[in-house]
Amino acid sequence: MDDTTVLVLSDERDAQLAMLEKLPRGTKITVGKTADTFRGTAAQADVIFNWSMNGKLLREVFRMSPHVRWVHTRSAGLDSVLFPELVASPVPLTNGSGVFSEPLGEFALAAILFFAKDLRRMVRNQEAGVWEQFDITEITGQTVGIIGYGDIGRAVAERVKPMGMRVLGLRRSGPPLYHVDPLVSRIYGPADLMDFLPQCDYVIVAAPLTAETRCMIDSAAFAAMKRDAVIINLGRGPVIDEAAMVEALRAGRIKGAALDVFDHEPLPAGHPLYSLRNVLLSPHAADHTPDWLERAMEFFLAQFERYHKGEPLLNVVEKGLGY
Repeated sequence: MDDTTVLVLSDERDAQLAMLEKLPRGTKITVGKTADTFRGTAAQADVIFNWSMNGKLLREVFRMSPHVRWVHTRSAGLDSVLFPELVASPVPLTNGSGVFSEPLGEFALAAILFFAKDLRRMVRNQEAGVWEQFDITEITGQTVGIIGYGDIGRAVAERVKPMGMRVLGLRRSGPPLYHVDPLVSRIYGPADLMDFLPQCDYVIVAAPLTAETRCMIDSAAFAAMKRDAVIINLGRGPVIDEAAMVEALRAGRIKGAALDVFDHEPLPAGHPLYSLRNVLLSPHAADHTPDWLERAMEFFLAQFERYHKGEPLLNVVEKGLGY
């Protein structure tokens, strides 16, 4: 497959673009952050690479590219890029699912230990010069419930299971006919959410944002949780009803929350989540290792090699389902 034309939606100054030099000889690349940049090459485009994560720009460029054969987007999240024309088209869409799962799994474990060992209290006492002994919680034997048991969910399970924790999973397709994952004690379907939540000491939210998952963790869900439960969101902010979560945290209906994603980002100044002492906030950076962007680019390069050789692509999105 020679003379492939690739449109890269990105600021030309992004350092990782230099890695595109590894693409096969003859590959034609156009880089830009406005639709006007691509007007001369879109008609010949074979591939669109959405590095900038700009859904509006992707939609404009896709409409200008009648012969595009593949679209790849850098992140795992898809809610900003699944516009109707792309969903309806036969063009495959792939994403970065799995590239960032390992550090997210580590963040989940760190958040569990943060609350179990009351690390905030330790730091507060240290800064105040206070010697105060207090009890902490042992996580061995506690239950971690993972909503959205995919790549991220399994990365969490791989870390908490060796700590002696019991793992439950919940996913759209429900339990498999044959249980083959030794990390998980049981898989539930969405209809079982209210049976699933009361069992969990830690609720990990790793589900994609779709029409079905938006605000699935609402007031009723918080009421079903244990009073000493902690919710940890690694997926998409709007999967949790943010107002209901703030109310539950303020009222002490749950123990705490560790959050890497939010309804609106950056989290606005003065937002109540900043002032709640039972909340651990990460500015959507739980997967930002020093090489996270290089890893994302390496995955695209590996994908392109498969495309160039006519091999099946990885991470092909079920566009109608939203993940």
